[in-house]
This record gives sequence, structure tokens and C-alpha cells, in this order.
Amino acid sequence: MKRQISILLMALLSLGLQHCTQAQQPVAKTTKATMDTKKDSSVYSRTDTSKVNLTEEQWKKILPSDVYYIARQKGTERPWTSKFEKFDEVGTYYCAACGNALFKSNTKFDSGCGWPSFYEPITKGSIVYQPDNSHGMSRTETLCGRCGAHLGHVFEDGPPPTGLRYCINGVVLDFEKAKEAEKKYNESKPKSGE
Repeated sequence: MKRQISILLMALLSLGLQHCTQAQQPVAKTTKATMDTKKDSSVYSRTDTSKVNLTEEQWKKILPSDVYYIARQKGTERPWTSKFEKFDEVGTYYCAACGNALFKSNTKFDSGCGWPSFYEPITKGSIVYQPDNSHGMSRTETLCGRCGAHLGHVFEDGPPPTGLRYCINGVVLDFEKAKEAEKKYNESKPKSGE
């Protein structure tokens, strides 16, 4: 019995290390200049829903290196490094590569896994799925439904109502605060001189 428990613990530890160590390549910091270039590109849009088909060379010119590494090379950011991991603002999460709406903030939850987690995408078509058998594991990869950017993986250990956990790399997420929440916040701030 002890031998079986030891084998099980070693297997679980191995799986966890494989997922965490997938991000061996350093991820560069995104500068405002590169983010502005990306958003000024003809691809990035929060309203256009048409499919985006670019060559890897075109993506490399448009995207900051950290976003390119995750979105196009299927990289993984280190756990607990995303600015969105403990983020609790009200609004919408978008694909950082193309601007496609992915998740509402009210579907985000703290899974303790080290990456931003959600239990439901914003629409059925906002995310597409494909099998991922890399690193000796059988998982389901999540991709942006508009541009095909790698987002992360989905697991069946999430909360109700879906029971799903979309484990997403924060590097490939953009966020826009809900206008109503922002207005309420600004109205509640003390005015200067008060």
C-alpha cells in the first residue's frame, strides 16, 4: 500500500513539474510601445469577429515577444506571475493577439493553480479546443476562436455551474474595466482638495 501511495505521489509531482517547467524560455516584459503597435495593427479589434489568418512572420512583427511566445509557440508563463492571477476588477478579458472577447470577470475564480482561471467562456465560439498530448499528458488545449492563439488548457475540476476550469496564461489576456464599474469607482473617489 505504501509503495502504491509513493508511486501515485511521484506521478502527481511529475505532472505538476511538467506543467510548471514548460515555460523554460524567459518571457520578455511588454512595453507600452509594443502594446500600442499591436493595438494599432489592422488585426487587433474588439468588435471585428472575422477570422484572422496571418503567417508566423506577420504575427512575429505584430505581437510583443512574450505574447508571441505563448500565443504562437504554445508557451506557458510561470505560475503565479500573471498580473491577472489575483486580479478582481469587473470587466471583460480579451485575446491579447486579436482583441476577441474571451471571458467576463464574473466567471473568474481562484483555483489556486497559479494561472488565471475561469469556469465559462463569454460565448461558445470565443474559444476552440483541440487535443494536446504533449509532455506525456492528455489535455484539452484552448485556442482563441478568432485568431487561433494558444490560451492555455481546460480541465474538468472547476466550480459549478460548468464544472470546468479554463487555466489561461495571463500574458495572452487583455482586460477592459466595465464602464459602469469604472464610473461608480470614479464617483466614489474623494475629489482633490476634499
